[in-house]
Amino acid sequence: MTDQYTLLSGRDAPFGATLDAQGCNFVLWAPEAERVELCLFDSKEQEIARIRFRERRGHIWYGYVQGVTSGVLYGYRVHGPHNPAQGLLFDPQKLLLDPYARALSRVLEWNDELYQGDSQYMMPKAIVWDDEFDWQGVVSPRHSDAQTILYEVHVKGFTKLHPDVPEKLRGSYLGLCQPAVLRHLQELGVTAVQLMPVASFMSEPRLIQLGLKNYWGYNSLCFMAPDPRYAVKHAVTEFKTMVRELHRVGIEVILDVVFNHTAEGGNGGPLLSYKGLDNRNYYCFDNGGAGPDYAHYSNMTGCGNTFNVDHPNALRLVMDSLRYWVTEMHVDGFRFDLAVSLAREGGEFDPYGGFCKALIQDPVLRNVKLISEPWDIGPFGYRLGQFPTQWRELNDRYRDTIRSFWRGDMGKMAEFATRLLGSRDIFPKSVRVIHSSVNFVCYHDGFTLEDTVSYEQRHNQANSEENRDGHGHNLSKNYGLEGPTRESRTCRMRLQQKRNMLATLLLSQGIPHLLAGDEMGRTQMGNNNAYCQDNRISWVNWQLNEEDEGLLTFVKQMIRIRRAAGAFTELHLADDRYFGSRTHADSVHWYHPDGSELTEGDWNAPSAQALVMEIIARENQEHWLVLFNASGYSINFELPEPLQGNQWQLAMDTVLHPGESKFLSSDNLPRLVATCGAHAMKLLRACPAGGCDMN
Repeated sequence: MTDQYTLLSGRDAPFGATLDAQGCNFVLWAPEAERVELCLFDSKEQEIARIRFRERRGHIWYGYVQGVTSGVLYGYRVHGPHNPAQGLLFDPQKLLLDPYARALSRVLEWNDELYQGDSQYMMPKAIVWDDEFDWQGVVSPRHSDAQTILYEVHVKGFTKLHPDVPEKLRGSYLGLCQPAVLRHLQELGVTAVQLMPVASFMSEPRLIQLGLKNYWGYNSLCFMAPDPRYAVKHAVTEFKTMVRELHRVGIEVILDVVFNHTAEGGNGGPLLSYKGLDNRNYYCFDNGGAGPDYAHYSNMTGCGNTFNVDHPNALRLVMDSLRYWVTEMHVDGFRFDLAVSLAREGGEFDPYGGFCKALIQDPVLRNVKLISEPWDIGPFGYRLGQFPTQWRELNDRYRDTIRSFWRGDMGKMAEFATRLLGSRDIFPKSVRVIHSSVNFVCYHDGFTLEDTVSYEQRHNQANSEENRDGHGHNLSKNYGLEGPTRESRTCRMRLQQKRNMLATLLLSQGIPHLLAGDEMGRTQMGNNNAYCQDNRISWVNWQLNEEDEGLLTFVKQMIRIRRAAGAFTELHLADDRYFGSRTHADSVHWYHPDGSELTEGDWNAPSAQALVMEIIARENQEHWLVLFNASGYSINFELPEPLQGNQWQLAMDTVLHPGESKFLSSDNLPRLVATCGAHAMKLLRACPAGGCDMN
């Protein structure tokens, strides 16, 4: 106690630090602690007061400290039994972060020397934060699922090399909302940025010893605090500014959140927060027969521990964190990393257990976008298609099918068609909406699109794991030479295949997900697991050559077509009760190149690599044909007649023949014919004689 600060009777809720005009109320969960000390620090992180809480209600310690103002730094020292065999790890030498901290004084960086003994000098401090911010009346654009196009972005990597972002802002929250960046997003046509983890995180000690760092951020600690490494000065204010400016131009913000594990690791891992407060309940442990085996953390995440969302207080922390990001930071939704680990109860996956029920009933969270990564590495951890109907799910089978089909694998036609129409084998009609599948060809973990057509083997030597890390089954093809080349035929084929996969993605039912930079030929030089590469391997290169510029133009046009055409965003088929009370159902037909309709027995023909998809969207009065040819030779496709006396107008050809006729005519021909090049696709629309506006 000092003259400056006085401990008064406080309130036992809410958790965290709650500021008012006279001081601050502090509330901490520590059920088995014997003593709790609040440590206050000045702006230079020098301790200026240590206050022992006098009040406790059950598992909760609390106190009101008069004189505390916005900007004061704090941490906790918690006393109690230290008995690892019983899961009790209390150690007052370790300064602990508040799980409800909303801002940190600096980046959490592992330092083995400073951690030994008293950890005060290694640990950042939580900041007592005033949430005041001027949103200037800007609100979320709230795009429907049908209109949503996700764009996965790393806050630092996206702007670190951007020449039109001021140097001091590159790689920051503010860099992401600079005019040149906003212009790129708007002109591209995406509707939401999905940010890789921005909650405060720490690089693993192993990486520090190797001279590397955790670049991706999937090693969280304080779930509510935006990481200060992406801030110029004040992370909270700058994050809010970024969200406001993205919303101003019609772009939503989705956060990739990591609640499945923390940076405290497994046995022998550091005490940074949860372990020193309530180790036995914040984490899952292996079954020891007669009870938990506290010597072995359950590791269903591959990261040393598993956060125990099955426990009411841990679940409350997760829910409070999500609600905070929505109500205070104005984000529009979440992508849940290894979501299966969150939906386990007693170790078993339960899509209608506590976590999923809590989300669905919450009056705030049930109205935002919820995206699951539907697997973990625990027993029976692959659960694609098994989350509740309110969720959207990452569909890795979509990725694998599209890559396989376009690289020329045989026998993929039936599955390819299924993926185009929303993967109804995984998300059944009349049970799940057609947008349930989040479709992607590339994600942050794996090859970029450029590398998918340039490398057949991973090249992860820079990760210092002897090239053993990262997935070995990439379904990629290099088209003649591993890695970069100037050989013209190989370059043409690679570019064409990139267009094929991007066009397929943007013409598929479901929510498309683009990896930032894929529209500009970004390469990671064959590294398919660049989690520890905070350098040019991972950063987006904005110096585009002619080929990159052409690809960018192509993607912009494909997105314009998708957003303008209801046929590719929300089909309403007659056998799907989710199309509701519409008078006319849409229809889809499939044809062989000779114009005959595919029969049930045709779908699994092992050598079939070409087909036509016809879509008639009656309510929007749209009639489209998509020609797919994954074979190694050109094919003449006989086309059905366009409806209502229209003509087929060419909207897109991935071969991009210069000067090709805009219209196809059946004059002087027994049937209407279109030639589709080898390894290519075409998009045609039925239009009146004057043509259609494709924008």
